[in-house]
Amino acid sequence: MLKKQIGQASGNGDTELPSRRGRPPGDPEVKRAELLKAATSVIAQEGYASASLRKVAQRAGYTTGAVTYYFANKEELILALIESRFDRYDAMIDDIQADTAIEGLFERWLRLTTGDPEFWPVMSELLAHARHDPKLAAVYKQRYARFRDVYTSILAAGQARGTVRDDIPADLLADQLSAMGDGWALLFPLEPERFTPSRVKELVAAAIALIAPVPGTPR
Repeated sequence: MLKKQIGQASGNGDTELPSRRGRPPGDPEVKRAELLKAATSVIAQEGYASASLRKVAQRAGYTTGAVTYYFANKEELILALIESRFDRYDAMIDDIQADTAIEGLFERWLRLTTGDPEFWPVMSELLAHARHDPKLAAVYKQRYARFRDVYTSILAAGQARGTVRDDIPADLLADQLSAMGDGWALLFPLEPERFTPSRVKELVAAAIALIAPVPGTPR
């Protein structure tokens, strides 16, 4: 009761943390997924600062107490959310890694970031906040590093086959392509009409042309 009074007095919905009275009914994994989906929706539509536990609970149709059973506070919720976003990256990487085809990786990546209208707005919102949140920044650096490492290995394999230019180290090409893709993804929420399926194919083809072997360059 005291915690509730403090929360009401401060006007901060995140301060109100009802005591946990046992696990809410239902499948825990399903409930966690629903809460993460609700958090994604709130952040995409209203921004990170507005994503209080109370708003997430309302969006999911749960009580704030149900949210705090799974996530003790907003920081814990946001960390779980960003991990779940990168899990989707990892699943994409696992699907394409054995193929070592840079075209396939680029196409999958663009489909992932432009196919879900809430995916990249949330990723970019949290990335901006990570500048002032060491824990969130650590998750971004660790999980994004794996994506770049796989990118590098795929490009190195292409260099060995002669399908990717080898006058620039594979890790530098990986950084360049990652930055290019991130730039497209940042623009997509602002100009979705530009990223039609045909244009996405043209963007992929242009990126592949940039990393193609330079004619006359000795191997």
